[in-house]
Formats: sequence, C-alpha cells, structure tokens
Amino acid sequence: MRQFLIFIVGGIFGVTGGFAIGIFVYPYIFLADIVADEQLQNAAEKQIVATGTFIHADPSDPIHYGKGGVTVYEDALQTHADFEVGPGPKYHVYLVPDASVTPDTAVDATMYVDLGRLRAFKGSQVFNIPAGLDLKTYKSVVIWCEQFGVLITPAALSFK
Repeated sequence: MRQFLIFIVGGIFGVTGGFAIGIFVYPYIFLADIVADEQLQNAAEKQIVATGTFIHADPSDPIHYGKGGVTVYEDALQTHADFEVGPGPKYHVYLVPDASVTPDTAVDATMYVDLGRLRAFKGSQVFNIPAGLDLKTYKSVVIWCEQFGVLITPAALSFK
C-alpha cells in the first residue's frame, strides 16, 4: 500500500512539474526566434492617430520587458520592426485608458480593449482596432500576460 501511495504522489508531482516547466520553457524553445514582418496595407494613405515606445516598466525584473515603437491608426495598431518582448505565454495587446502604466497598475481591472494575442515576440505586427472606438480615451498600449495577469511592457501614446 505504501509503495502505491508513493507511486501516486510521485506521479502527481511529476505531471504537475512537467506541465509547469512546459509552460515556461515552450515559448523560449519554439517561439523566441520567430520574427514577425507584417505590413499594414495602404499605411501611407492612412492617418496616424498616435505613436509610442514600449519601455521596460520594471528594470529589476529581467523577464518582463519590452522595447520598440508602436503606431496607432484609425483602424489598426502596428508594432514596429524594432519591437521585442521577453517570451512568455498568452501575451495580448491592450489599449488602456491610463496615461502612465506601471507594474502596480491594475490593467485587468480597467476598461481595456483587447486587440488580440501576440503572434511573435519580435518584429512588426498589425492588430485591427474595432470600428467606432474613441481612441483619444486610450492613452497607452500595453502588452499583458493573460495567463498570469502580469504587465509585460507599456507604451504611453502621443496623439497627433
């Protein structure tokens, strides 16, 4: 009976540990080297609403960082070719009303707009903005980890 109990407990710890390691290791192994190169069609004809630069919000945290530019158009948001974030699970692009977003900001408790999941941790990506959205009420773009509810990187927007 004791050996059976040890077997069951060991199996539970093994499956749980393997799953946890998989969540953290998978993005580094399979997704970290993918560089997106999406281009917004007719970008030259579209009016730029705002621009911003992603920052490393908490320099003491080497895992959650970001850098690079972002441009907001009337109907789309585009990260620039120099965009980069540290890899992780379930990163989403949010428009948030706060002008200054810090790691202490309760982003998930604000009236954010989810533009979709990141498709790569580096490079240019395009996200559609829902029609009828008053962009002037959203002062920042944020990369947010939905899996763990963690701020990865914010970009305060400068409106044109």
